[in-house]
This record gives sequence, C-alpha cells and structure tokens, in this order.
Amino acid sequence: MDNQAFEMHGESIQSSSREKEWPKKEERKGSWSLMKVFLVCLLACVITTAIGVLVLSLVYVNNTAFIKEVGVQDEAASSPKPGDKSVDIKFQFLNHLGKSKVHNYPGGEIQWARFRKDVNEYQSDEEMEFGKSINNRRSKMTFGTLRIKSKGLRAPHWHFNANEHGYLLQPQGGVNFIRTFKKQAEDQAVNLPANLDELVQNATYVQSPDNLVWQYFYNLKGSAEYPFPGGIFQWARYRKNGTGLNETEKIFSESLNKHENTLTLATLRISSNGLGQPHFHFNANEMGYVISGCGQVGVILSGVTANFNIGIGDVIFFPVGTQHFIKSVCDEDLFLILAYSTGNQLETLRMNDYFHGTADHILAQLFFKKQAEFKKFPKAAKKLGK
Repeated sequence: MDNQAFEMHGESIQSSSREKEWPKKEERKGSWSLMKVFLVCLLACVITTAIGVLVLSLVYVNNTAFIKEVGVQDEAASSPKPGDKSVDIKFQFLNHLGKSKVHNYPGGEIQWARFRKDVNEYQSDEEMEFGKSINNRRSKMTFGTLRIKSKGLRAPHWHFNANEHGYLLQPQGGVNFIRTFKKQAEDQAVNLPANLDELVQNATYVQSPDNLVWQYFYNLKGSAEYPFPGGIFQWARYRKNGTGLNETEKIFSESLNKHENTLTLATLRISSNGLGQPHFHFNANEMGYVISGCGQVGVILSGVTANFNIGIGDVIFFPVGTQHFIKSVCDEDLFLILAYSTGNQLETLRMNDYFHGTADHILAQLFFKKQAEFKKFPKAAKKLGK
C-alpha cells in the first residue's frame, strides 16, 4: 500500500541526513542522561511544591481559628465566652450597676458603668458587653454612683479627658455649700496650699456671687415641670435665647454651652403603667439610671431589636439615632435620671410628632388603617420641647 506521507517523511530524513550527519552514539547517550536528570529534578520540584501547598493549607486553617480567637480579645469584638456562652444582646444597652464591683476609697465608695481597656477589669461578660457598646458607638459617656460617708471627703481631683455632671440624691448643704466657693488668687490645680486639709474641713470662704455659683449648680428638683401623656420631665439643659429659663438657669445654660463635650441632664418620672412614647435623638447618645420603680425598655437599632426589664440601680444606654421607649410596669412610678451627650439644644423626634407631622391619608396607606383613626392621637404639651 502506497503511503505518500511515509514516503515524504522518508525522503526528508534522507535529505537531511545528507546535509548533516547524525550525532555519534556517545553524544546521544550523554544527551539522554541530561534529559533524565532534568525530568527527575522537575518531578522532585512538583512533589515538593505539592507538599508545601498542603502544609501551608493546614497551617492556614489552624491559624485562622487562632487569629479569630485572638481578634476577639484584642479588638474586643465580643466578650469572652467560657464554655461557648453567648451574651444576650440586651447587655449592649443594659448594665446592672447595683451588682457591679464596689470600689472603696477613704471617704466612701464608687460603682462604675464604663469602658475599660483591660478586659480583665470587667466582672462579667455582660458588663464587658455594655462597656464595648458605649465605646464602639463613641458615646463619650461614663456613668457612676458615688457614696460619701458621713463627714467623709472626696479628695480634690480633676479629669483630663472629661467633663463631670452629678445629680444629688441626698442633698446635704446643696447650693449653700457651692456658694462658699470663690476664685482663687493662684491656680490651685498646680499650687496646692500646704493647709489643704484644714481649708476643706473648716471652710470660711466669702460667699461667691450668683454669676459664679450658678455656672456649676442647677436646682433641677425645683425647676419647671414639662408634662407629657405618660409622665413628667424636668431639665438641666441649654436653651437657645434662654427660652423658658429663669435668671439662674440661664447662667447654667450658657456655661454648659460654652464647653465641649458637656451633657444635658433630666429627670423622667413615668406614672404607673405609663409610657414614654417611642422616639429618638438626632444629636445625642442617651444614658439613664433607675432611681425607683421598675419598667420595660424597647430598643430598635439597625439590625438590632431588644426588649428587657429594668429596676433600681440599672443603667440604660441608647446610641444616637436609636428608636426607644420606656414603660412603667410597677404599681409605683418609674423615676430615672437621664444624661444626653450634648451641651447644645437637644433634638428629638417623638412618635407623636411624627404622626401629627404626617398627613392622615399618608399614614392610613402606610399602616392600613382608616384615616379617621389617626386624628385620635393625643398631642404632647407644647412646652415639652425637644
């Protein structure tokens, strides 16, 4: 059988053999030996690479788990969970301050609801969850209770990175003691007098004028009451143009607004089974402390919803822009002291304002209700403000 392809191939071989002689046998043998060495080396490299990739994969898997564990501790992304214990989401907004560690000093004791850099200083996973929450949301707020023993002394001190506001639950002297303060001839923060203890125990300072006293003192209990359908507010805050404030309150208001990172304070009394309607604040975080009574709190934040009960000694936290409500669930009134992280006028949107500021026919379509039903919503007193 004729095979032209074979014949052509043969001719080409013969032709090329005429032009160039075949390599000698020794040369061909040497070339094949080099090829075998090359193939062996290539095979060794492939095997080594495969083993290396396998080892790295195993190391990566193990290290990923380790990194996650370390990341939890270093970044404080979530609290340690002994035995894989999960922490209830409510503790992002709730701190049982009355159950926290008591820090003693010679004149009394302090309890704290705050962020701590050293996680070992937290007493529980729940306490750490609250500390992380107020820090991660940049609340710039810390809450504490201070008890000074009879005739005890809270030593003179100052804070480098914070303003301090206090609410006196058991007044002893009040404004009359504050009136004994006066501006010193020298900067006493640096040049402390040698007889400091005697000066504190036997204060005989000349009474200070009102414009100095009321920069640091506010008679919150004696201030105007601002009722709403569920209870009463009283405020120690800045108001533009001094609206609704008496002369001494205006002094405090202006002093408050002059300093950065100051607070607005308020007391909130919710009648038995009353409700502080859902609302949120545009320009402030909020923190509260339960003085008496018991209640229920609801919080709605992006991706987070929580409902929980509160009682005496509890601290609650609402990040800026968080919708929340507080309801009294006891036979007695629920009474709280509240703090807002602004020295400016507080900006608040209440559900009541939302409903009355939106056309009835729009609300009817949104909530699938009859238009007439939205005319029944009660309006809060105008002097409540925002």
